[in-house]
Amino acid sequence: MADYFKMSDAELIKERDELRVQYQHYKNMALNLDMSRGKPCTEQLDLSMEMLKMNDYIGENGFDARNYGLLEGMPEARRFFAELLGVQAENVIVCGNSSLQMMYYLIDLGWRQGFVDSQRPWRHYNSIKFLCPVPGYDRHFRVTEYFGFQMISIPMTENGPDMDMVEEMAAKDDSIKGIWCVPVYSNPDGYIYSDETVRRLAEMKTAAPDFKIIWDDAYCVHHLTDEIIEIPNILTECKKAGNSERPLIFCSTSKITYPGAGVAAVAASKRNIQHIVTNMHPMIISFDKLNQLRHVRYLKNKQGVLEHMKKHRAILAPKFRMVLDHFESELTPCGNIAHWTNPKGGYFISLYVMPGTAKRTAFLCRDAGLQLTGAGSAFPYQLDPQDTHLRIAPTYPSLEDLKLASELLCVAVRLAVAEKLLQQKGLNAV
Repeated sequence: MADYFKMSDAELIKERDELRVQYQHYKNMALNLDMSRGKPCTEQLDLSMEMLKMNDYIGENGFDARNYGLLEGMPEARRFFAELLGVQAENVIVCGNSSLQMMYYLIDLGWRQGFVDSQRPWRHYNSIKFLCPVPGYDRHFRVTEYFGFQMISIPMTENGPDMDMVEEMAAKDDSIKGIWCVPVYSNPDGYIYSDETVRRLAEMKTAAPDFKIIWDDAYCVHHLTDEIIEIPNILTECKKAGNSERPLIFCSTSKITYPGAGVAAVAASKRNIQHIVTNMHPMIISFDKLNQLRHVRYLKNKQGVLEHMKKHRAILAPKFRMVLDHFESELTPCGNIAHWTNPKGGYFISLYVMPGTAKRTAFLCRDAGLQLTGAGSAFPYQLDPQDTHLRIAPTYPSLEDLKLASELLCVAVRLAVAEKLLQQKGLNAV
């Protein structure tokens, strides 16, 4: 294995042909492997089975969780999420299983009704825009695309979004209504927002008085190392800056207990919470309080969550290590054909391949039985201008399957690059 950029034409053709033989070997195996989404594996789901055995559903205040009522959530559940998010219980609504559903609902609320600091509903503007750090979470972008926002890509750095660009754009255009943020172990890079980034987001001047930070704290307890990451509290920082209504904060237990049967929560200023609850009344009487109570009694508090997450880490850390080791051993010797992130937590690795080869790599994987998230998915409108990014999700496959998947992925990357380099030389038909 040698640096592709130092190979002669004959050496590169030989390398491509050898890779085609290796690739055909994997195709002949009739594989069915899935690294397409950040799904917990069966072993992770099994960790929470004890939670389902609870049969006492009377809350601490004597409320029967099986009945109607308490739209804001069980009091003990509001306190539980308040501790996780570093806010007061009065700043929390505990919802159903999906934080994404609540993000959709609040974007819809801004579009349809506006917020407490809105001059008019967002739908009454001639155009509406949203800032989208890239690469980012495809489901976030799908929400704002659905509501007709023009999505503006903001480059991500290791400290969070490019704040010079964010501040400049938000200050001059009142049709820019917000920004998507995953502040801890960002999806997909695994970056952590710096203290300075958090404070600049809280303090910046915005042309829109109702500019919203959609703060998706999905991975705040999903650590892969001994280090417990803490960043400034966005609600506290916004309040200090006189922008209390700016942040809308989300988290859930989807990857703590069960993705299909977890509990989600929203945190915001007290005025925003009251506004949200008032506008939820026509939609729903109450969320699943049985599940809220099950989760609180099983996980108990933040410390209980952190202890539970150590069990997840024991399952996941070796998987991330395996993928990263394969990248290091199979891609690094080939020269600057790819680079990748090495996250301290979260659910993803960003793999950046040579520009112009991400779609080809994803196709080769899919054609050989390995599903990846579609190339370009981490960008608004699924358009990666450099065709360079792939989101890698190591969590779902078994270690045995993950070894095969990592090997195949590396072969696909190398083959796509070799083909591209030969194409650039006019030798692609050889």
